Amino acid sequence: MDPANPVVRLCSEGMRAEAGGRPADARDLFQQAWETATDDYEACVAAHYLARHQPAPEDTLHWNRECLARADRVGDERVRGFYTSLHLNLATAYRDLDRIDEARAHFERAAACLDDVPAGQYGDWNRFAIAEGLRSTGGPARRPADDLLADLLSRLCARRDLKALGLILPAYLSDLGTDDDRVRLATALHMVHAARWLPEEDQTALGRAITVLNPA
Repeated sequence: MDPANPVVRLCSEGMRAEAGGRPADARDLFQQAWETATDDYEACVAAHYLARHQPAPEDTLHWNRECLARADRVGDERVRGFYTSLHLNLATAYRDLDRIDEARAHFERAAACLDDVPAGQYGDWNRFAIAEGLRSTGGPARRPADDLLADLLSRLCARRDLKALGLILPAYLSDLGTDDDRVRLATALHMVHAARWLPEEDQTALGRAITVLNPA
């Protein structure tokens, strides 16, 4: 986004106000951005930020729907990378209203757009949020290794084994239920298992999880 654009500049100021603990100022700046917008692209950007500061979940849903509608009207490369976030925000808004089927549909659409998000921390954050959203709305289906891994991760957390957690958690938390995700998780588990630094009980549990995750 062009930092010189007046709408983008107002939204940036709003985010600084939000980070500084001034939510009322942030909302005023986002409202100014909406009123300043001169085309669908600028309105899409402003609506995205306005949705963050609404008094009721219905209002949040309204502005997220407005944001998606404006992006659809733009329909070019400027908004292509927005769609994962747009559908994620809509999914969260629907889930907050207990409209679970609609929430899951938008989590799935967000997942389908992930390839358009640049690699890095922002992409990882979106993937984690989508995976959590899918799990909370009935998908993906639980895998046989889930209980084994949940118990193992609890023990690793209690022991503060940051090295093992650092290898396993990214693949575990970002699992969208695809075959690629299964392979990514299995690879992380194999790496920790091969290093053999875990206590015997955890090493054995890890081996069982790998076997269940990748049956012969």
